[in-house]
Amino acid sequence: MKKEKTLLIKEKQQFPLTIKRLGINGEGVGYFKKQVVFVPGALPGEEVVVEVTKAHPKYAEAIVKKVRKRSEHRVKAPCIVYEQCGGCQLQHLEYSQQLKEKRDILIQALERHTRFKIEEMDIRETIGMDNPWHYRNKSQFQLGEDHGKVIAGMYSIDSHRLINIPECIVQQPVTNKVTNVVKQILADFKVPIYNEKTRKGIVRTIVTRVGVETGQVQIMLVTAKKELPRKDVIISEIKKRLPEVVSIMQNINPKKTSIILGDETIHLSGENIVEERLEEFTYELSARAFFQLNPVQTVKLYNQVKEAAGLTGKEKIVDAYCGVGTIGLWLADGAEEIRGMDIIPEGIEDAKKNAKKHGVENAHYFTGKAEELMPKWVKEGWQPDVVVVDPPRTGCDSKFLETILKVKPKKFVYVSCNPSTLAKDLQVLSSKYKVEYLQPVDMFPQTAHVESVTQLLLK
Repeated sequence: MKKEKTLLIKEKQQFPLTIKRLGINGEGVGYFKKQVVFVPGALPGEEVVVEVTKAHPKYAEAIVKKVRKRSEHRVKAPCIVYEQCGGCQLQHLEYSQQLKEKRDILIQALERHTRFKIEEMDIRETIGMDNPWHYRNKSQFQLGEDHGKVIAGMYSIDSHRLINIPECIVQQPVTNKVTNVVKQILADFKVPIYNEKTRKGIVRTIVTRVGVETGQVQIMLVTAKKELPRKDVIISEIKKRLPEVVSIMQNINPKKTSIILGDETIHLSGENIVEERLEEFTYELSARAFFQLNPVQTVKLYNQVKEAAGLTGKEKIVDAYCGVGTIGLWLADGAEEIRGMDIIPEGIEDAKKNAKKHGVENAHYFTGKAEELMPKWVKEGWQPDVVVVDPPRTGCDSKFLETILKVKPKKFVYVSCNPSTLAKDLQVLSSKYKVEYLQPVDMFPQTAHVESVTQLLLK
């Protein structure tokens, strides 16, 4: 009979702990009786007394009861709902140190998921922001009611308590303003607010997106049903109170789910899109299209991609998971031809429009999966020299990685927003590719997110 493993650490147990590093979610990591302990809010170098909240056979979770020795990099978080909200994890850590820790989070992922000799790898210093606040160009605030008052914000970590956020200091100021005004309009005209528990009410979420360079704003109201009560009044009040809003959309999500958007989007008023400018490019963004949330850092990120691609004007490039074509367009002037693909048809339509508008004739876009399209092109005699990929947090599809190993482009440029899936994918690719370098870029200051650009060369 298999012996049950006895827990070395028990719930409610208290003990001193030295924090060694930050975990992938921004929590402090220490070791007690050779077991890993995760402590939210604790910083590397701190000596704390903790109380265990959850004990697992391989690790424990704990909270800080007392700080015996503070980190010299600890600062007071400027946000008033910082600890309840959980949207940011690192406001209490000095920004220059956040950049160092993010590089370390990348290293930890490589240590955990690869067999690389880390000390021999070129892992560069994190590229940060001059002003690491008010950078996000899109907000998605859930609606609720508190004592009859309409509130908008985010659900607290590990709970279904909605935290009202009148001003989020990592959001562009205009998205805060627009959300607050729309919330007021819904309250003024007693539009039924959706209740998660009873599943009654209509309006669930206010999604606000701003083109930072153009000043154009799009509002999308996510509703539980197609019928939006007092729709005409809502539209006319938004136009009256918010002249910067050029596009009003409605998305219908009837499901009991934490996923924000449903499948159906309706155009209510104004334009279907908003425009955003990044250097010489203007992008058309439809309501569902993916676009980077930090335009200032996006320029730095894409310039890193261009550097990693090392173009001479003769290359054939595949832009996999291409979205609205942002990366491909950035590279187009240095390539012979670019072929982008994505499984979201609206994104591909936007990509085609964006290419046409900029007179980029060497970029072509296709709806479909890279793992299906690329082998077909190779069979037709079209061999890519460089493949650029910017996958979702889940990383690259295993079939896509198999395809890369078969197609063997000379260069592979991997843009990642998740160090763990990046590390796993690099291990798979390492059978045919050498990891030349990794360049972390801070796209989300004050959070634990780490974005990076990795250059891989065919061995």
